[in-house]
Amino acid sequence: MIIGGTGKIGSRMVPRLTALGHEVVAASPSTGVNAITGEGLAPALAGADVVVDVSNRPALDADAALKFFRTSTSNVLAAAQGIRHFVLLSVVGVDQLTDSAYLGAKFAQEELVRESGLPYTIVRATQFFEFVEGIGQAATDGDVVRLPPVLFRPIAAADVADAMATAALAEPRNGMVDIAGPEVFRIDELVGKVAPHEVVADPSASYFGATVTENTLVPGQDAVLYATRFADWRQDT
Repeated sequence: MIIGGTGKIGSRMVPRLTALGHEVVAASPSTGVNAITGEGLAPALAGADVVVDVSNRPALDADAALKFFRTSTSNVLAAAQGIRHFVLLSVVGVDQLTDSAYLGAKFAQEELVRESGLPYTIVRATQFFEFVEGIGQAATDGDVVRLPPVLFRPIAAADVADAMATAALAEPRNGMVDIAGPEVFRIDELVGKVAPHEVVADPSASYFGATVTENTLVPGQDAVLYATRFADWRQDT
């Protein structure tokens, strides 16, 4: 079962897993499963072996983001007792980004999973290529985009879906794995390739409200790296 199964990552996972012969339930409000209210969770989870949570609500303020992830994840974890494996999609460096409303809420979500008693794997992904333009929009002040000149290693959403499918079919790690793309960029330089405004490297600028250092957004040395390059992705979209 995939919580957020009709979204950016979940909708890509479904055909991958189905093609491998697995029965997949794409759970979302549009399919009658609401993780916030609990509606439809029990019947959707009946007989489930693995639950994957790729649900997302990034445009919420601090209180709403925390409420969303705590409520939805608590409901899913409670309904998922007895499953073989719980797989959560999270964010590289999230433990160092808790000043951000959204990212702080994601870290709280991780804690719920770790403390649930369920066998689990947390997959921490770097920023998606699909959101590079949005980074610039969020950092725009008038006609100038201000971003910290730090490193990051973004990844294609299609590769994230592959990584999540792989994790779902593997044994639980009861720990975390980082995933990332093949190239390291400076965030201000890459956003400058797609932003319609001037991009200024500002060491005092935040990343979605969080203070970052040069390597906060870079995965660990044991990260699993995927092959899609930014230029190739951009050409294909």
